[in-house]
Amino acid sequence: MGFRLPGMRKTSFATNQTSSKGLDVAKGYLAVYVGERLKRFVIPVSFLNQPLFQDLLSQVVEEFGYDHPMGGLTIPCGEDVFLDITSRLMRC
Repeated sequence: MGFRLPGMRKTSFATNQTSSKGLDVAKGYLAVYVGERLKRFVIPVSFLNQPLFQDLLSQVVEEFGYDHPMGGLTIPCGEDVFLDITSRLMRC
């Protein structure tokens, strides 16, 4: 299950796809790992400028600091909360 990003064909918002080069993320997007299961999501970099997402990032810094061993940003909220936040941001 995932969201389709505007202008992207057959690209899922939530993805676990890999390639022979590792985990690919298109230019203008960022990989994040969410929840206890560390589900991988690919989000637009533009989310980083949104106050709602910045509040979420402040919580990340408090809990994890700046060290993210997964190679992407680890976000400690539940997947349902993350999907709610990102769906709001996609409407902006």
